[in-house]
Amino acid sequence: MKSAVETLTPTRAKLTVEVPFEELKPSLDAAYKKIAQQINVPGFRRGKVPAAIIDRQVGREAVLQEAVQDLVPQKYMEALQENDLQPLAQPEIEVTNLAPDEQLEFTAEVDVKPTIELPEYDGIEASVEDLEVSDADVEEQVAALRERFGTLSDVERPAADGDFVVIDLLATQGGEAVEGAEVSQMSYQVGRGGMIEGLDDALVGLSAGDDKVFTTQLVGGDLVGEDVEVSVRVSQVQEQELPELDDDFAQEASEFDTYEELTEDVRGRLRNGKRLEQAAAARDAVLEVLLDKVDVPLPESVVAEELTARRQSVEQQLAQAGMTMQAYLDDEGQTVDEFEADLEKRVRDAVAAQFILDEIAKKEELGVDQNELSQHLVRRAQQSGQDPQEFANHMFAHNHIPDLVQEILRGKALASIVESATVTDESGNVVEMRNLRPDGSIASAEEVAAAEAAEQDAAGDETADETVEDSAAEAEPAEGDATEDDATEDDAEK
Repeated sequence: MKSAVETLTPTRAKLTVEVPFEELKPSLDAAYKKIAQQINVPGFRRGKVPAAIIDRQVGREAVLQEAVQDLVPQKYMEALQENDLQPLAQPEIEVTNLAPDEQLEFTAEVDVKPTIELPEYDGIEASVEDLEVSDADVEEQVAALRERFGTLSDVERPAADGDFVVIDLLATQGGEAVEGAEVSQMSYQVGRGGMIEGLDDALVGLSAGDDKVFTTQLVGGDLVGEDVEVSVRVSQVQEQELPELDDDFAQEASEFDTYEELTEDVRGRLRNGKRLEQAAAARDAVLEVLLDKVDVPLPESVVAEELTARRQSVEQQLAQAGMTMQAYLDDEGQTVDEFEADLEKRVRDAVAAQFILDEIAKKEELGVDQNELSQHLVRRAQQSGQDPQEFANHMFAHNHIPDLVQEILRGKALASIVESATVTDESGNVVEMRNLRPDGSIASAEEVAAAEAAEQDAAGDETADETVEDSAAEAEPAEGDATEDDATEDDAEK
């Protein structure tokens, strides 16, 4: 077999393949045997029909076509390997010569991974926002906890903003009830929002036993965006009484004896959460700097496919949340054009990041062992809310394991880049990437807390006089510290 490659664009190649008749003959013989099993010819047993008879019965051309269908995929793969091409999509194959007893010739156009000249990626410098937990952040968390321990009591007055009401709802259109748009005896806090546009305004001023009808638009179902009449009836109005923020509240709502201890714990938990956010931001900032260092040609077909997938994912998430795309854009303060431009930029960055990280993983000769694959399978299953064993079975059955391996390799490549980078916050402090897993993901808050506890125990055991310097503990990053890579899903959001 002879093959030649023509570069059409940096991301598209055309293979020209010539297969001598001698290499075609085994597939031709197999085609005759297959056809012999499929036809009935008087005087011959099934499967024993001579080639010459088959040529007369079904035609030599049909036999050649059968042979080509068997041989071309094999020769196409050989040509890819021979020319060191990595396909990104299904090829467009055209047979250019299929004359009897002559060589087979075909061409294959396919999108391929671009050739990338890797920039220097050791010692990248990047910056992120300061890690800050304000008093307002703590107060907000404590207020949410306080509400959980509030009590409700019935009141004989009209509902006001902040009250809880027990309501029945029914949506109709043209006098007919809308399927799936009816609820009964639902507890709802007036002013909370997030349900039906106009509901809060309708509830203010209603007392137990009152009802009201208002016009609105549904955000889900078959009548999305259409006007419907909604009747709401109030059966109870309840006032919420919140506990005093004192030591008694701390003892009731937590394991702490004092309110001061409770707020300090809340502040610590918020700080851990902010550290995770900062670690993820630092990782993404390093990747962004790397992306700016190299121009990566992108195959438009791959970008278009990923854009469609991302758009559908957003629409599905909005539908599950009971929100229309327009409502989402209004909340984000974006126009449709701005949303599309932002989505396309994130997709292009994600695809480019994948190509770069693949090259780095190849250059650094990174590998994946069975334990790493198993852990990645479990994390991916947890992310999608599936049973790990069922998820693993599906991945193996549909041959997605190579894709998962590539995800791990990209994460490892990113982790190695981040580990060698210098990331500072706006105040000039170096950001410790202690929450980064070896695969580039970031650990959960629970993992961070467990790692810190382990570090403290280790520090306590190390010296009987408890005079270990803080810097010594900081120099021992706990194993497994680390986010689930939502990004590189975002992105390389991966």
